[in-house]
Amino acid sequence: MSTLPPRKRKKKTKNQYFTQATEDAIVRYNNCGDPEERSEIYRKDIHYAFFKLTENIIHTFKFYYTEVSDIEHLQHEVITFLLDKIHLFDPTRGAKAFSYFGTIAKRYLIIQNTKNYKKRIDKAPVEELHHNLKYSYDIDYDPMEKDRDSIFMDEYVDYCNSVLPELFPKLKDAQIADAILSIFASRENLDVFNKKALYIYIREMVDAKTPQITKVATKLGVIYKEHYIFYKEHGYTNFEDTSYL
Repeated sequence: MSTLPPRKRKKKTKNQYFTQATEDAIVRYNNCGDPEERSEIYRKDIHYAFFKLTENIIHTFKFYYTEVSDIEHLQHEVITFLLDKIHLFDPTRGAKAFSYFGTIAKRYLIIQNTKNYKKRIDKAPVEELHHNLKYSYDIDYDPMEKDRDSIFMDEYVDYCNSVLPELFPKLKDAQIADAILSIFASRENLDVFNKKALYIYIREMVDAKTPQITKVATKLGVIYKEHYIFYKEHGYTNFEDTSYL
């Protein structure tokens, strides 16, 4: 009695929706100066990869605390954020597009998820907070009494993000600044503010050397100090002053 040879199973390819072809398309998109052609590249070769990437991250890490009505709307928000950061991707630095945009998407969702989670707690009745485990979150301050320094920091981060290309024309510097500002934006979620630990974290995010990080952080620090002094003296921000650009 003859026996059939065992069937060879095809090896599963991970991330089939986000391939080298996707990364190549992102590079073409960034190098293209024609808006219509860029739109076509995105529609045909990038959008589906971004859609699947965000879908998988949302469900894998259970980022379900959201203000939007359904998951697809949340995906649209994250995809829009990825598209806003797409010009910062630089394959010559050794980063793979899948890991790079996956990290960006997770950072964005962590920040949004935490903010919306706290909003749910704020709106819940006091008795519900005591008896419902889904609201088991340690609150040591009233969110309605958010301190003025925190408000300033939020405006500072938003401003720096809005002028990032002008502040840091070099792509690597812009990537470092983006990582630093992301940490500032999610500061309430950090367990430690140890300088060395933060430097290591930034190096892992953007594959940068310590002197590069210091240079960018120093420039961001100058902007922070200048505007913070004004804010403390006058009680409002004045980010219209762009003399340092």
